[in-house]
Amino acid sequence: MRAIVVTDEAAGPAGMTLADRPEPEAAGNDVVVQVHASGFTPGELTWPGTWTDRLGRDRTPSIPGHEVAGVVSALGYGTRGLSVGQRVFGLTDWTRDGTLAEYVAVEARNLAPLPGDVDFTVGASLPISGLTAWQGLFVHGRFDVGQSVLVHGAAGGVGSMVTQLAREAGAYVIGTGRTADREAALDFGAQEFVDLGGSELEEIGGVDLVFDMIGGDIQKRSAALVRAGGTLVSIAGPPEARPADGVAVDFVVEADRAQLGELVQRVRDGRLRTNIANVASLDDAVAALNPTTRVKGKTIIQVRP
Repeated sequence: MRAIVVTDEAAGPAGMTLADRPEPEAAGNDVVVQVHASGFTPGELTWPGTWTDRLGRDRTPSIPGHEVAGVVSALGYGTRGLSVGQRVFGLTDWTRDGTLAEYVAVEARNLAPLPGDVDFTVGASLPISGLTAWQGLFVHGRFDVGQSVLVHGAAGGVGSMVTQLAREAGAYVIGTGRTADREAALDFGAQEFVDLGGSELEEIGGVDLVFDMIGGDIQKRSAALVRAGGTLVSIAGPPEARPADGVAVDFVVEADRAQLGELVQRVRDGRLRTNIANVASLDDAVAALNPTTRVKGKTIIQVRP
């Protein structure tokens, strides 16, 4: 099969190449998915699991990408709940070859059915951004109706999902970003926008929940904005600063079939929009994943037309 592979961590996305690789086989409780569309997060090239297996052994050349939408082509021994020919989408294991390929092997429990009225490219854009937003808000953030939520990077892949889910759940949402992100953040549902290039952040007063995708100085400044009993949720690593009278949580997103179902149902009925900036073929994937200008939203690789 054809796949995008990486062999050198220092090279980053520029080190990607299109190559021939053996087709994967389904282990116990696995399925093999014929990939139609794949999502990619640039940060995954810094994750240990991209380069080593669970025992710390080198596994290059490795295939990146962990978001998939496609069709089940084979079942492993003992696999239940899915069938050959079924449309699925989901999140693959961090330490196994990924989805920038024509086929991928993945644990069945990490996948959910993809309804026929949802395009594969949309399905591939949901797992990391959608699950991160869901789990940060409702699992780790302990969000409650009527709370205020400060969303950093509200026009981005994760931030736009957080903004929409929080608004639907009854939050007052303040989005942040660069000046050029204002219109997009408001379009996704933010009721206010704060330009991080200025000094507006400290002027917004207290909030119940901060959802941080940036870290560093922005995270430190944001910790001081959390009200008593509130929460700072971060996906930028362990918090360097904590609220004076609140909770700081960092987490890594996990696959969850039920949550995937909640997300895709919201897409179907119009309550949730994915943030796809670009769709490229597998032949053009290396160039598409090495953009020369800033991309606002996700790049999806359409493996099959």
